Amino acid sequence: MSMIKRGTQVPARGLLLACGLLLMASPALAASTDEGIVDVQTLPKLQGAFENNSRPDPHRVQYGVPTVVAVTAAAVKKMLSADGWVPYVRPLDETNTNLAFKKGRQGLSVSFTQGLGRPDQSAVSYSPNRIYSNVPFPEGAIDLVFDETRPYLGCIAPAALEATRDFYTRDMAAIGWRKLTPATATSWPNADLTETVPNGVRAYYDHPDGDSTGFYKQKPVMLTLTRRDDGRTNVDIRIAPFALPTNLEAEDMSGLPAPKPYKSAGGRGDARSNRRELTVAALADLAAVLAFYHREFTTRGWTEEGNAPLVPGDEVALKFSSPEENGVLHLGRKYDFTMVHLTAQVKESVLAARAKAKKDADDKFMQDAEAMAKQVIAADEARRKVQAAALSDAPLNALADSKTPVPLPENAQEVTFNGDDGRLEFNATSSVKALAAFYRASLKQAGWKEQPSVINQPNMAVMEFAKGGKSISMTVMQMGPKVNVSADGSGLVMAAAKPASSNKTTSSNPADTQANAFGPLEADPESALPVPKQHSSTSLGTAKLPGIEAPFRRELEASVPAGLSDVLAFYRGELTKLGWQEKPDGAVISADRVQLAFASPQGPAVLKLGRANGETSVNLVQKNPDAATKADIMPKPGQAKLLFGNMGAQDAQLTINKQTVKVAAGAGGPQSPKAPMLDLPPGKYQYSLKMPGRPARNDTIDIAAGDAWGLMVGPTGEVLPVQMY
Repeated sequence: MSMIKRGTQVPARGLLLACGLLLMASPALAASTDEGIVDVQTLPKLQGAFENNSRPDPHRVQYGVPTVVAVTAAAVKKMLSADGWVPYVRPLDETNTNLAFKKGRQGLSVSFTQGLGRPDQSAVSYSPNRIYSNVPFPEGAIDLVFDETRPYLGCIAPAALEATRDFYTRDMAAIGWRKLTPATATSWPNADLTETVPNGVRAYYDHPDGDSTGFYKQKPVMLTLTRRDDGRTNVDIRIAPFALPTNLEAEDMSGLPAPKPYKSAGGRGDARSNRRELTVAALADLAAVLAFYHREFTTRGWTEEGNAPLVPGDEVALKFSSPEENGVLHLGRKYDFTMVHLTAQVKESVLAARAKAKKDADDKFMQDAEAMAKQVIAADEARRKVQAAALSDAPLNALADSKTPVPLPENAQEVTFNGDDGRLEFNATSSVKALAAFYRASLKQAGWKEQPSVINQPNMAVMEFAKGGKSISMTVMQMGPKVNVSADGSGLVMAAAKPASSNKTTSSNPADTQANAFGPLEADPESALPVPKQHSSTSLGTAKLPGIEAPFRRELEASVPAGLSDVLAFYRGELTKLGWQEKPDGAVISADRVQLAFASPQGPAVLKLGRANGETSVNLVQKNPDAATKADIMPKPGQAKLLFGNMGAQDAQLTINKQTVKVAAGAGGPQSPKAPMLDLPPGKYQYSLKMPGRPARNDTIDIAAGDAWGLMVGPTGEVLPVQMY
């Protein structure tokens, strides 16, 4: 791809106006110019770019191009390199798909995202990046690894050793670095400036404070140049060893000691875990880190057990133990870091003892609970038998001159009927069996057809009837010495109903009066999950990860201007057509609330109905365990799972349940779908978010067993909890 050329011609009047505005603004611009910050508005853009000016920002440029991200990133790298910008990667950040550039003392960050809903397009963002620790890059150098926040550079210079040495002698002095000598190194009594390097040279530099070059305070650096077999030169610039800390402080992570200062650190597990793990990139020499762990092991009462087998990258591996754990410490060097990997595993004997103690406690709890339950059940059974004995199983006759749409039994008491809302409720001294038989017989004679129900017990029966597009839902339940009958549905609506007792209530909500004015409910063929056409509002959400077609969770929210019993009858019919099976476990059916569990072909589902603003609210959730397992987000049995994502341009650090998780910029997005995850017991947790240059944010999240939630960090540093499964 080629660049859009700068210097486009403009009409003369526009040019004169622009010149006038520039003259007026120039004093303010001169006063606020920061030579360490690039003006991103002047940078070249790819051909075919279309700018996004919806949120103007003088320190950021965003534009789109009609190519996929991979092609766009390669083209931007080539274009900016041709403009004098040198690309580099940061230590331990090799997999980051964003780009970093340096030009003199200015830095530039370039990020890429897939176009919204357009995988064939991509968005490009330019942001200035301040270079706090500037060192020269040899022209034509390759494999550049650079950290702009502290003096570190590793690369291969194309020139020979002598030419590269001359380059650094000249260019380090040009930007304010001073070569250390015994006379200028007196403030560093441990400095050894005489050390030699086989097949190379070494020199030390410092950078005096208050220099006009605009540098921030710097520690002395060590420059090492070594000759390569191919005639080129290896370059390494890092903080001088004598300027590094030797007595390191400890920070507790997952109950394990982490040495400070560090570039990055993270722990997994806690005091309840069978295995704990710690990884740290420490800004110290290996000897200082090893001394730190010798000290910490002794302080914590851990015993060193000798050397452990080395793994690739190790320079030191030690075994240690405590009364309950065995552990291994691995130390190695990468870039200018000492890499720490520390693991602690609970001993098998301790696990066995814990398991036995837990089993004993569980057994005792279950024995006590069983004994208590038997007592309660026995007492309740005795009470119920006494109460049931007083209820009559004798056949019932209909009450004469009843004003309700369905007959009332002759012994009906405390009758309440609301014809506007289609609700009927009364008590009787007959048994559940007798009342259920009365209504099955009388409604069948009136032409009503009963729908199958899974609830038909001696102390409770639920019946569903339908006729001519109308429905009635009836619940008969023993309530102490009486049996309560409650019914609702469009078959009970009467526009000019008269009260069956002085206890009649009327509705003042017009929406209730017209709630069943639409006739029989019909399914909307455009919806992925069943919803009546007559809905007043509806929304369907799906949860899935990039690269996985099947969603692992679907949730339908709707509001339907119809009676709750009508909507319940609709869903029982439609879900049965889809092969869903209603489960009696935990079923709740009342006049204003329904909760039913289903087994669908894809997985478990829950239907919740309620009443609000004269309409029936619908919440239908379906889970897909196979898709969740494939996406690696399926919670462990009895546990909940958290996924962490970061849509911002900066790395974030989230701490929850005493565990700290580093969430890289872009993690969980289209270019980095594999997000950090964490398994936790169900409960309510407080979490804290930290991002560079932003205040810490704290909030809580409540997670249940079997659920998977995502904590997504937004571009402006907010955290959005999203239920994924």
